[in-house]
Amino acid sequence: MEQDINKLSVLSQIKIFESLPSQTLHDIEQLASGSHVHTLPKNSIIQTPGNEKSGLSFVIAGKLRFYKTNSAGKQYTVCILSEGGMFGEVDTFSLGTRGTYVETMEDSIIYTMPTEQFEQLLRKHSELSLRFLSEMSRRLREQDELAEKLVFRDLRGKVLYFLNRLSKKFSVEENGYRKIDIPLTHQELANMIGATREAVSLTLQELSNEGILVTKRKMVMIDIEKAKEELS
Repeated sequence: MEQDINKLSVLSQIKIFESLPSQTLHDIEQLASGSHVHTLPKNSIIQTPGNEKSGLSFVIAGKLRFYKTNSAGKQYTVCILSEGGMFGEVDTFSLGTRGTYVETMEDSIIYTMPTEQFEQLLRKHSELSLRFLSEMSRRLREQDELAEKLVFRDLRGKVLYFLNRLSKKFSVEENGYRKIDIPLTHQELANMIGATREAVSLTLQELSNEGILVTKRKMVMIDIEKAKEELS
């Protein structure tokens, strides 16, 4: 579903365009004449491997999960994007999303800029190239670290590492704990790290018994100091 939203206002919400002069934003809005804003419900599949859309997309609201599957059908999360994040593939930039599934974790609003508009944008505003290169480098570092941790750690380490990672990006601090601001079921967490729900549930109970986590229905809180000690 496409929404008629003021695109200048949308651009100002995109992280990579932060602090740009209003005139520059207006210029970008004019260049991106073919761009569209779409509203998507939770659990919408935006992309599948081999069916990647050309162009760049930006998350205006909501959260997206990027994941791959193995031959057994297990899912492995590559990254999670929230408001201000971007993804996609163009000739000059790749944000590492080729070959992945992209699914909305909650109701989301996506702003999509076709390749030709993006290329035109970079030609006119070359200073933006450094911002996009910086974002590419950061994303690749995060994905490399995540892949390493999920390959070499045992299930306990994977669960705690992934929850700690989520808590750093999507949480509020409460009395020495970080409360993850994403409602997660045990099955959803299992899908993210490529494990079974039963094994994840046992691991969460173990970590809860040790006081490292506090778990309730679709809610997880992490003891900051205990998690830091465990993961060091």
